[in-house]
Amino acid sequence: MWTCYGRGAPLRAAIYVACLSAFLFFGYDQGVFGGLLQNKDWLDTFNHPRDVITGITVSSYCLGALFGCILTFFIGDVLVRRQMIWLAMALIIVGASLQTSAHSLVLLIIGRVITGLGTGIDSSTVPMYQSELAKKEVRGRLVSWEIWFIGLGITVAYWIVGPFPCMNAMWRYTDMINQDYGFSYLPGSIAWRVPIAIQLVFAVIVVFVVWGCPESPRWLAKRGREAEAVEVLCAVYDLQPDDPYVVGELEAIRAALAIEGKEGGNKISALFKQDALQTRRRVILAWFGLFMNQWSGINLVVYYMPTVLVENVGMQAHRAQLIAGFVELMFVVGNTLPAFALDKLGRKRVMMTGCGLLSFCMLMISVLLSFGKESTSAASIAFFFLYMLIFGATVNVVPWVWGPELLPLEARAKGVAISVSSHWMWNFCIVMITPILINRIGWKTYLIFMILLALFVPFVWWAYPETSGLSLEEIDNLFLPEGMKNEVVRSNSVAGYAKDVEAGEESYAYETKA
Repeated sequence: MWTCYGRGAPLRAAIYVACLSAFLFFGYDQGVFGGLLQNKDWLDTFNHPRDVITGITVSSYCLGALFGCILTFFIGDVLVRRQMIWLAMALIIVGASLQTSAHSLVLLIIGRVITGLGTGIDSSTVPMYQSELAKKEVRGRLVSWEIWFIGLGITVAYWIVGPFPCMNAMWRYTDMINQDYGFSYLPGSIAWRVPIAIQLVFAVIVVFVVWGCPESPRWLAKRGREAEAVEVLCAVYDLQPDDPYVVGELEAIRAALAIEGKEGGNKISALFKQDALQTRRRVILAWFGLFMNQWSGINLVVYYMPTVLVENVGMQAHRAQLIAGFVELMFVVGNTLPAFALDKLGRKRVMMTGCGLLSFCMLMISVLLSFGKESTSAASIAFFFLYMLIFGATVNVVPWVWGPELLPLEARAKGVAISVSSHWMWNFCIVMITPILINRIGWKTYLIFMILLALFVPFVWWAYPETSGLSLEEIDNLFLPEGMKNEVVRSNSVAGYAKDVEAGEESYAYETKA
């Protein structure tokens, strides 16, 4: 195995930089475009598109990301993890270049779709790559840092471009967009072309940093390249091949692959059958995690808070923008807690607590807005701040960590692609239906999300296992029948491994290290 970063801590740091840069781009790209929608030069360049056309332009990114997940489903195991990341960055570079240079809506939308395609591959591959190269004790925190960088990217985009996008509901508040920040003060097309072009910087950084990073040892072992897998484990953690940790990891991977091979885990049909590994259930759990993430109402709060502040609270437009910007900072502040402590707090506890508290916030926002008075509506601002803080610390993080964790190795690439497709599909759906809900039922919209969040609490308690502190192979043990649980080797506890496939042996023998 060749790497330009050496061994141990420097190599791990390079992996972190590559993954975090990929997700910083992810957040920046989500936040940058909406803030440009009312820029005068942007409107003049594209002939002041109608609301419907603008909606198609914005949401085309989510559809592109959804198709990126579908593409990952079919080729995510064919190409190595690094090649998938390179493919994602290549598509992003092409798409961002088209958006930056566009002089027609058709070219702009094509660029949005291509960029979304790359983001779909990026968001499906990077958490999986990070998880497969992380020790079980810190895996949750490392993936949490990736989500923290999404929030950072959104916040950076807000303050560079201008007020955070309020999409559909904000399009009728042109005067609100006349006072914004960052590049919005610059004249001509530079005010919107440069912010879009900044995406290229993040993509190029990822391309070069990933070039010197190792491949996933689990992907290598799956392809029968065990010697290379051992080299990667030794290099990443600066250990020798006979170290108990390296031996234990390799044996655990072998055992998991043996069971998954018997269960036909390498077939697409295995994703949807209830085998001994409970693959179907695990795919559903991973998919539903990001369903809960989106149906927590986050897009409703983020996109439409300035509208509420102007219409219900009676706040001046510029002040509403400024408050919305600080609400965005709560997203990042909240995400700091799981970034440092998710592995100690536990996945289920964090998720259940988050859903319960967010449900309460939605209830209070709905109640305070229902009076239709400026005084009570102004009080709802505190719960918007609290909502963003709690969401960043809980429901924003756990579903992304669950995706790669819950899925068996053979189904991981395809399963994570299915899981992340939930994020983009429901993101698109909520962005499209929220204006209708706001216009027709007003404050009652928040009650829908309040009820859903309350229902998520018992569902998480009933359906999800606790995965904190377990290796990816040990998590298989949580789903296997009692009679098969000893077939999965626990990391760092094995010195020998034996099986007899040709003889049709149904059990596997392990010698525990004395």
